[in-house]
Amino acid sequence: MTIITTSDATSSEDGEKRNTSSDRFRRIIAFPLRQPMLAASCGLLFAFSVLALASPWITGDPAALDPLGRLKAPSADQPFGTDQVGRSVLDRALWGTRVSLSVGISVAMVTTMIGVAIGVVAGYFRAIDTIAMRAMDAVMAIPAILLAIALVALIGASPFVIVTAIAVPEIPRMARVVRASVLTLRERAYVEAAITCGGRTTTILRRHILPGAAGPIMVQTTYVFASAMILESILSFLGAGTPPDVPSWGNMMSEGRQFLQIAPWILGFPALMLAATVLAANLMGDALRDMLDPSLQGGELR
Repeated sequence: MTIITTSDATSSEDGEKRNTSSDRFRRIIAFPLRQPMLAASCGLLFAFSVLALASPWITGDPAALDPLGRLKAPSADQPFGTDQVGRSVLDRALWGTRVSLSVGISVAMVTTMIGVAIGVVAGYFRAIDTIAMRAMDAVMAIPAILLAIALVALIGASPFVIVTAIAVPEIPRMARVVRASVLTLRERAYVEAAITCGGRTTTILRRHILPGAAGPIMVQTTYVFASAMILESILSFLGAGTPPDVPSWGNMMSEGRQFLQIAPWILGFPALMLAATVLAANLMGDALRDMLDPSLQGGELR
């Protein structure tokens, strides 16, 4: 008979912990190799987030004027050059990162919470489906830009109004995506079995419906995040978004269009930063879709 001592059991547990830790470390190291697009997009968005959070400490005053140094081309002292009144384009662009990311994150959160609630209710309770979806169709019939401009013109420009104006047109799109997923999950055998066994509606939604729809929700959230930043820049470019005294990418592009021929860097650098952020968000959505949908992995059906 084999006798297992306490020291042997302890060493065995320590070995299992080391193996588990090493396996987890290998998975972390191998992640960029297995999902290069997702890793690159996450890294780029993380870099922009760090710049947005650290901009008050790594940049100067974005409103500081230097009339003698106006319209200076990019140089070692001013990597992004200066604008028409001598303000640093780099400082203003980094401050604009805070505006765009905060609006994008806020709109994505609001849209996800409200859109998921409407989509789940409409997809699971068929009696409410028609009414809810017709209301969403009515909202989608209004152009997003015109609705946002109308709300800002009626109420005034403020962070709350801007987030609301951008989120309202995005909610129906999220609701329709979630509803489509819920309608498919509603017919699954395990959901029907849970209903037949008398499971509570809240329990079924929490344990079976929402986890199954998590993939499409995550993907759509990234697209809403990117769309919100574009809409915020459009509103600021048209003068209906962020106030002119607050640096934002839209404001900077609006001011830079007047000096496009002699100082293209005023418009170019904010436009490049906006394009890079939106591209990273869209690539993240595509990578999440490919990762969460096995039929799309490797670019072929499996």
